[in-house]
Amino acid sequence: MTTSAVREPQLRGQTVVLIGGSAGIGLETARLARAEGAEVVLVGRNAERLEQAAQDVDARSTAAFDATDNAALKRFFDGLPDPIDHVLVTGPGPSYVPLLEMSADQVREAVGGHLVLGLDVARNAAPKMRPGGCLLLMGGTGGRRISRALGIASAATAALPPFTATLALELAPVRVNLIAAGFVDTPLSASYFSSEGLDARREELRKTLPIGRVVGADDVAALAVHLMTNTALTGATYDIDGGQQFV
Repeated sequence: MTTSAVREPQLRGQTVVLIGGSAGIGLETARLARAEGAEVVLVGRNAERLEQAAQDVDARSTAAFDATDNAALKRFFDGLPDPIDHVLVTGPGPSYVPLLEMSADQVREAVGGHLVLGLDVARNAAPKMRPGGCLLLMGGTGGRRISRALGIASAATAALPPFTATLALELAPVRVNLIAAGFVDTPLSASYFSSEGLDARREELRKTLPIGRVVGADDVAALAVHLMTNTALTGATYDIDGGQQFV
């Protein structure tokens, strides 16, 4: 008689911080990390939504503040009582505005906003992170095309992979990786569409994507947890769009 081995949870004894952890990809990653044995800390702007999310995944703690406020970000990481292992940074999606209609401030935010946030998180989180831990940033694949409709989003998309690679060298032995997603069926993605438009977009993707279905937040969460647990991976960009960029 043989017995199958019980797999050990891959993140047991580790702590994961989810910036943007109250919904969508951040919350699904928190849920999967908990299933793999991790303690999770949720960060977001909306305290009420955070509290609900924390109950949903049995989070160790929450912190409600704007992550783009560097002083608040520093206070948060300085106040963490124990070392942490992994940090996932999600944030607002791209803004599609015609180039000539953008102000200088809008251009700076569109191109540099994700870079500045990633750098601020790196500076403040790294002293608390154990060697081999991973800082995960979020980008996209849709902006790799050049079109008037995308505006400056293509420039912002192009900047993230080399930024990630350079940051990985700076932070070593802490690892840094970039998840580049296409359309992911989350509340953030839904906010770009009317209800009819969202249904039409989902149906279009089901018909055209090579995988024959829409990518969900749980798909991205699975990739995020893999990048946390595979300590050979750093400085790289990992696409997860169901083949959207090819069709």
